[in-house]
Amino acid sequence: MLLSTACSVSAASDPIVTGPVPKPLAPCAWWYGIGDSPAAWEIREAAKHYDVVVLNAWETSAMRRLHDLNPKVKVLVYKDFSSTRNYAGAVEGDRDSKYLPTGIGYHAAQQQHPDWFATDTNGKRIEWAGYPKHWQMTVWNKAYQEAWTKAVVAEVVREGWDGVLADNDFSSLRYYSPAVIAGTSDTAGTDRLLREGLDGLLQLSGDALEKAGKMLVPNVSESQLTPGRWSAHSRYSGAMEENFGLRGDNGAGELITFKGNQFKEQRAQAALGESWLLLITHTKSDQEERVGYASAALLASPHTCWTQADPSYKSPYWSIYQDARLGEAVEAANRLPSGAWTRRFSNGWVAVNPTKAAVRLTPPAGLVTLRGEPVAPETDLPPADAAVYVNAPKK
Repeated sequence: MLLSTACSVSAASDPIVTGPVPKPLAPCAWWYGIGDSPAAWEIREAAKHYDVVVLNAWETSAMRRLHDLNPKVKVLVYKDFSSTRNYAGAVEGDRDSKYLPTGIGYHAAQQQHPDWFATDTNGKRIEWAGYPKHWQMTVWNKAYQEAWTKAVVAEVVREGWDGVLADNDFSSLRYYSPAVIAGTSDTAGTDRLLREGLDGLLQLSGDALEKAGKMLVPNVSESQLTPGRWSAHSRYSGAMEENFGLRGDNGAGELITFKGNQFKEQRAQAALGESWLLLITHTKSDQEERVGYASAALLASPHTCWTQADPSYKSPYWSIYQDARLGEAVEAANRLPSGAWTRRFSNGWVAVNPTKAAVRLTPPAGLVTLRGEPVAPETDLPPADAAVYVNAPKK
């Protein structure tokens, strides 16, 4: 159990601190390794560099090797909350594979519970656009929730995983399908049904995994659309944000991460320091990499981990910013009147401008870039950009 700053309060006494204040450390690294089977050298490097690794269910040998090399690494198994799948690998002919990317096998559902396949208003099953042979399931169905939980918890305990990374804990079906689910009158009703169903599945599986001493970390999508959703769905062992530092308006506008209530809820989670924030920034440029890391640093905590990635998730990544060695945050993240954010660390300073306009900043004295160049007393930070500076070497 993680130590915390939880306290008991009465009208006649001060809070009683039950553990040390968590250190707001610069972001750790993690690997979302679901795109391919890890090579031996990747496993060795992962054991050295990553705090959390997520692997497919059939990678049990890799999981055990990671545990042997570094018992402190948390190795989670990928499981999808919302779909069943019948592509090669998830099925073998007319049978489900032994190890599944989902909680429920396609053939098991087809033969025993065809009602677990969600259908549209025409009675047609819903296949996700862009993801062939991924089928939307009735996540609101209590029997589906119970079967998913029973199967996944049993597998996690039997195989020795540290817990589950539960994908597609989403807020809206529209990113996968325009369908209206049977029994709902419109897409808003469809999304509400799915959100409420996932609320129930999260609670059932989270309680069961917690009772078994295992972790549940859902991939919470579009939580900025629903105030309170990030906090509610990260309450077990944390949560994953797959589009952290994402820019709006087709890449030309403000940073969506900072809109709505989501960033505020993530800051509150980081301040407690009890659960994992697993953050991914899909990077195609140095700017996106810089923004992702600096934004994660604003959420510094003992369990804030960040990685850059491409959508294939085939390779582990290590960013130059993770070599910056920022150390421990010495202040809370500050939001300036301009809309920019800054935070000072024991060995550096970060700034993020999530707005559409450039902002002028005054960095602390004595900083250099990662290339060792002195930082000017004032600097203009472009829109949707960031800065990561470190302390100048002592003479």
